Amino acid sequence: MKRLPQYPGYDVFAKRDTPSWDAPTRAVIDARRNTPDQARYLAPSRWQTLKALCDTIVPQPANANDAHAPRVPVAALVEGKLLDDRRDGFRDARLPPLREAWETGLSALDAESVAALRAPFASLDDEQRRALVTHMQRGELHSKAWHSMPCDVFFAKRVLHDVSAAYWSHPLAWNAMGFGGPANPRGYVRLYTNRRDPWEAVEATDESDAALAAASKENERVR
Repeated sequence: MKRLPQYPGYDVFAKRDTPSWDAPTRAVIDARRNTPDQARYLAPSRWQTLKALCDTIVPQPANANDAHAPRVPVAALVEGKLLDDRRDGFRDARLPPLREAWETGLSALDAESVAALRAPFASLDDEQRRALVTHMQRGELHSKAWHSMPCDVFFAKRVLHDVSAAYWSHPLAWNAMGFGGPANPRGYVRLYTNRRDPWEAVEATDESDAALAAASKENERVR
């Protein structure tokens, strides 16, 4: 069944050249939009593993009407964090630093995949990937390739943290939740329950044609 948009007609990119965003905001968002969907830090095999893992954590359904419809480049955003060695300023003591944790985890995931299914993680089908990731989440993977790094801690503290943050940092994901981007320089004015600033998206009240049309008409004016 086709999933209808909650914020029909809304496109956060329409705000780019309006007073809603200032120059620093545009620079940050443009960098995310223009992140190349290719390996810049990881070896090719590790890059493929990362892409498959990101697709497993946040699957993005294909657009049947447009095979070239844009997708959030989740793996590229995560890999960009590794490229810059952009650490969080904190980490679980059971994990090594950012780069080492990811390199070890991706290598170990491939080792577990080959041992169990005789194929690297990127070559598995969706069901097999989900099953292996579930074992990782439960702490049930014990290959020597983990080098004493707990697989469940890697899953909870690195995979979920970095992958979900990468996805929701991208403007394409903002459209899905009606987010208008950083409130800079405009700020928020209406801070009460069920009140909306003029530049915020309107959510469709239901999936009827009338509700979708009404929300879409309102959202065409959101800037």
